[in-house]
Amino acid sequence: MSATIERGYDPKRSRWIPWVFVGGFAAVFTVNMLMIYYAISTFTGVTVTHAYERGRGYDAVLAEAARQDLLGWHATVTLAGGRVSVAATDRDGRPLHGRMEGVLQRPLERAQLPLTFAPRGDGHWAAEVAPPQSGQWEARLTLFGPDDVPFDIRQRVVVP
Repeated sequence: MSATIERGYDPKRSRWIPWVFVGGFAAVFTVNMLMIYYAISTFTGVTVTHAYERGRGYDAVLAEAARQDLLGWHATVTLAGGRVSVAATDRDGRPLHGRMEGVLQRPLERAQLPLTFAPRGDGHWAAEVAPPQSGQWEARLTLFGPDDVPFDIRQRVVVP
């Protein structure tokens, strides 16, 4: 019997090997259960209410985007010195005229700052705004051009 032990096989010393596999599977199981818990209990990823209904109406969103593309209007939004400035031109680069309304909104927090625009002539509008906190903001504006044709403007601006 001593010859068998010298060759490396000892039934008493090899009993721990199955427990290594059991321990490995237990660690994998524990990590998977933790990941499932955090996946279910944290942020769902839904940022809008009634996401299903809004998704069903997505064809209307695409049709509106196509209508705006056909207009060929362009707008540029800047935020500097407590003033939001907008410049808008038509397809041929001529300034647009009309009225502008909208808000500055934080993309995630949904905090909004209402804007009251005054025309500055030649397709320019400006709105005074209290200095917003630093970070990223989204200008959500609507230009009502000739014949009150609406043109949606969405542009991100960064406050240093």
